[in-house]
Amino acid sequence: MKTSQISHLNTVEKDEVITQLVEHNAHLQQQLDWFKRQLFGQKSEKQLVDNPHQSTLFVGDAPEGLKPEATDVKAHKRKSHTQRTGDEVNDSGLRFDDTVPQKVIELSAPELQGDDAEQYEIIGFKDTTRLAQQPGSYTVLIYRRPVVRHKANQTVNTPAAPTNVLDGCYADVSLLAGLLVDKAVYHLPLYRQHQRMLDAGVQVSRASLINWVQKAIDLLTPIAQAMKQHILQSNVLAMDEVPIKAGRKSKGKMKQTYFWPIYGEQDEVAFTWSISRGKQHAIEQLDGFNGTLLTDGYQAYTKTVLQLNEQDQTVMHAACWAHTRRAFDKALKTEPDEVQQALAYIGALYKIEEGLRQKQACAEQIQETRTKDSEPVVSAFFNWVYQQRQRPELLPSNPLSKALNYAAERETELKVFLANPNVPLDTNHLERALRVIPMGRKNYLFCWSEIGAKQLGYLQSLMVTCRLQGVNPYHYLVDVLQRVSLHPAKDVIDLTPRVWKEKFKDHFITSDLAE
Repeated sequence: MKTSQISHLNTVEKDEVITQLVEHNAHLQQQLDWFKRQLFGQKSEKQLVDNPHQSTLFVGDAPEGLKPEATDVKAHKRKSHTQRTGDEVNDSGLRFDDTVPQKVIELSAPELQGDDAEQYEIIGFKDTTRLAQQPGSYTVLIYRRPVVRHKANQTVNTPAAPTNVLDGCYADVSLLAGLLVDKAVYHLPLYRQHQRMLDAGVQVSRASLINWVQKAIDLLTPIAQAMKQHILQSNVLAMDEVPIKAGRKSKGKMKQTYFWPIYGEQDEVAFTWSISRGKQHAIEQLDGFNGTLLTDGYQAYTKTVLQLNEQDQTVMHAACWAHTRRAFDKALKTEPDEVQQALAYIGALYKIEEGLRQKQACAEQIQETRTKDSEPVVSAFFNWVYQQRQRPELLPSNPLSKALNYAAERETELKVFLANPNVPLDTNHLERALRVIPMGRKNYLFCWSEIGAKQLGYLQSLMVTCRLQGVNPYHYLVDVLQRVSLHPAKDVIDLTPRVWKEKFKDHFITSDLAE
């Protein structure tokens, strides 16, 4: 509103306009502070103990036992960053295993080259190790097959070439696995891999690379689908959604689509893909699941659980405490004292969980500890939330008011972990697993087609699960791409990374290049 317009208002109307402008200005300042933090602020959610603002952390109604205990570490017990672990193989501190190729370069001593060389003798050797690298290295495998003629019958025979993963393709399985690993694990787009091949002297079209990758993922698709069906048998699932541009919307614009990763209780992840962020996709993907679904505060999950229970499924909804904490963290600048109080309650819950992890507690111990220690903290937290919501001066636009409403609306879901020891406190384990999508998005930006996005989901399901299971993704792909055509279809679950690690990891199939 312009100044000339305000001058014609009466006193009451002027006060209302000024109040609105002040509130609007505060809202804009909050947005500016948020953007500054995203650009220049701390990205970690870890609370700094030496923060001077934490002097007001335990005022008011904070329960006993939430105050952090100060501990002194003796100087001789402090770990130095320069200390060695004892696993170093040489004086330079370089560590590597036997699978790393080694090249020995023999150096001669000047004393052994002169006229008095006979006066010297070699009594030993001292090795200096350095790590070297070659630019993209490619090898052409030439299968030289003899042409044999039968002298009497005058017939000519030639032994068949070894079977290849893709019929009529001149790409070895090692190349196919390398293309997939570089794209999914190291986020290297195919056009960059194509440039690397050209620099290495290999002339191949980019269309061929795309064709090879698509056909290789087609072979892996039944394995990813079998793994997803196994994930749905879990008692506790974590689910989230992450955006990805896929498919052409119009000239110069791509469609906004979503991956919906599902994390099972045996450290397996399935990346399902949908053209929208609506609940219908989640309902379809969770068909047949019975257990607890752990998610963030997105309302579509609440509607999903309600509809699944109407379909004769038994699903309980649990909410993530990390997302609740983030809601309060956004209000730290406007209401520091109250927010520190909330962070103290939530931090106490995480301290209890950290102690359980360190003790490697069983389900019974977790249940007992959560009932004894965590439940009083949760009750005190929600009592505090209720008291804060009664403050008349707290405007709805205040970030603290939004955080309080967020927690209060999800009180039932946030308390689910108290009754089920298998339910984690948050979805951080899932967010770490789905990080490959934002990392890849910064490199290849988008998927050109919707089919490509769906195939990328299948590939990332296997690659991320390999990491979670401690399986080398390259060894896994080289073996599975050759084994899938020979393995019975009914036992396709054996080729998922979790089962493959138990059955084939110690004697996996290699490529002819390795032999």
